[in-house]
Amino acid sequence: MKIRLVVENAVVEATLDDNATSRDFAAMLPLDVTLSDYHQTEKIADLPSTLSTDGAPDGIDPAIGDITYYAPWGNLAIFYRDFGYARGLVRLGRIDSGIETLIQQGELRVRIERVQDDPD
Repeated sequence: MKIRLVVENAVVEATLDDNATSRDFAAMLPLDVTLSDYHQTEKIADLPSTLSTDGAPDGIDPAIGDITYYAPWGNLAIFYRDFGYARGLVRLGRIDSGIETLIQQGELRVRIERVQDDPD
């Protein structure tokens, strides 16, 4: 499923994986969040409710551009710098384009929404 993150006048395109956690996240959309910087590595935001982790691995080693769910805290985490393996981290999807938009200091107000399929 394609999604977009609207940050002020910029759009970040992304694709969600097909797993239980991503489907729960997609069901929340559209969603307005405030992304804050965490350790100059990722942008994080609280979610309105917890997501299912059924069938998820114990953790992952996220890559730059990965959209993830950190189950122990119940928050969204989008990585813009390299990071090592983290237990409790579940990949939701990946940024396709526009990651540079998220590499800003301070908080970012973001609207996350589904991209409508082409009627072709």
